Amino acid sequence: MASVVLSEAEKFYIVHGVQEDLRVDGRGCEDYRCAEVETDVVSNTSGSARVKLGETDILVGIKAEMGTPKLEKPDEGYLEFFVDCSSNSPELEGRGGEELGTDIANTLYRVFSCENSVDLKSLCINPKEHCWVLYVDVLLLECGGNIFDAISIAVKAALFNTRIPKVRVLEDEEGTKEIELSDDPYDCIRLNVDEVPCIVTLSKIGYRHVVDATLQEEACSLASLLISVTSKGAITSMKKVGKGSLDPESIFEMMETGQRVGKSLHIALQKILDEEENLGTSRPKIGFLG
Repeated sequence: MASVVLSEAEKFYIVHGVQEDLRVDGRGCEDYRCAEVETDVVSNTSGSARVKLGETDILVGIKAEMGTPKLEKPDEGYLEFFVDCSSNSPELEGRGGEELGTDIANTLYRVFSCENSVDLKSLCINPKEHCWVLYVDVLLLECGGNIFDAISIAVKAALFNTRIPKVRVLEDEEGTKEIELSDDPYDCIRLNVDEVPCIVTLSKIGYRHVVDATLQEEACSLASLLISVTSKGAITSMKKVGKGSLDPESIFEMMETGQRVGKSLHIALQKILDEEENLGTSRPKIGFLG
């Protein structure tokens, strides 16, 4: 992951500021940076979104294609995640970027492994034969810290924007089944994203923890806890990253903070998505390909 080199004096300043609930950019320990969210930014996708969180810039595109259901779940569709770390940072070139991309993809698979996150049964067209497969492509345009949270926000926004064509299964007299795709671009199904989790990363700095850490703050943190939280505050998965250790008391405190901050994050995100959709085609394009 991209990192910065800090002097001991800079680390001392950041760590002691966090202990007083005053970060370098003026935020409190539980405050996110200003986020920009825009959906429907790539024309040749079923759904897309771009999220800028501070200096972190994420682009997500979702393509719906027909496939065959998995043997263990013959009446469901499924999601496939691909992550490309094309940041300008030299550390993310070659194998470093591939390893980070694989780590992010595995984290997303784990977050969406919860049964209620997405209604996969609605993606089934014909049990055991045909289903919709959602290919979720994540592009890391710029890394400015806290990439997991930004990616989860972008994925949820892109899923909210996704439109899948309605299909009908027709059967002739001989029992041969054919799939008829609707020609009407507005005749589509939408995904319910109410239960889609967002990731809240809590970084331990000194004796306290912060959300939405910058690159400078991440350099002062030896351990972080990634918590996926639903809009109702339910924790669906956790993952500890970093070389440092976390004591049980700190973990419980971070979980409580993650639930509280996660619920607020979902409310703010859903408000933005609803406001943008209400603008319809008249909304101005302010982001990627705008």
